[in-house]
Amino acid sequence: MSFFLLSSELLPAYERALQTSPVEVLKTRPPFDMPVDYFEFYHAVSSVYSSKIEGDDIEFDSYYKYKFLQVEFQPDYTRRADDLYAAYRFMEGAELTLENLKKAHELFTASILPEKHRGQWRRNPMFVLNSADRIEYVAAAPEIVPAEMERLWSDIKTLLEKPLSDFEVFYYAAYIHLVFVKIHPFQDGNGRAARLLEKWFLSEKLGKEAASAVPLEKNYYLKRETYYASIRKLGLEYGELDYSKSLDFLLMTGEAVCNR
Repeated sequence: MSFFLLSSELLPAYERALQTSPVEVLKTRPPFDMPVDYFEFYHAVSSVYSSKIEGDDIEFDSYYKYKFLQVEFQPDYTRRADDLYAAYRFMEGAELTLENLKKAHELFTASILPEKHRGQWRRNPMFVLNSADRIEYVAAAPEIVPAEMERLWSDIKTLLEKPLSDFEVFYYAAYIHLVFVKIHPFQDGNGRAARLLEKWFLSEKLGKEAASAVPLEKNYYLKRETYYASIRKLGLEYGELDYSKSLDFLLMTGEAVCNR
């Protein structure tokens, strides 16, 4: 396959490192045994842990009680997780397209961004700051964001149209996440969008039931130091990124499934 932004270069090393097919492991998971809807439960898990990665003060135990047991909390406590939950619900019944990704962004940034920035590519420079308030990454220049997203989407369409091995599905899902977050196309919500996009690609390739159970958001939260370190490893500026250093990141979701 020919790509604009993705690459198969690390796929052999990925397969050697993982050894076991994540899809085969998913087939052996125990039956879902919860007194709630399967998809609603996993969308709640994804929404809470993706929100927690961004520093939101929300616990899954509390959100579960709120969502499924009608326990009341202050609206501010659940609002951002609710917005992201709405985006995961939208993903469940929508085709993975660029326009639908923008619609999902509109949903989960309802409590984050002014309406004019929701679902719109940013038009300003973007820097990612670390905990010491120092620049740790300079994202794609605003004038190239639309073209870079079109290039990434061309690669995604190529993958959606081709049969993929079990290893390729997980490898490219993570690669899409990584390239997206490095472009950083939105004003805010890029991390949430990248994790949603990874899950969405898995859903397109594996089916929504199998993909929903992949614990990628929770795993990224529990291993968030590794998550951020693996993203930083590629370089400081978008035009100088070295994706040959991305194997540690690409393995995170596959390993989370295989090592459960």
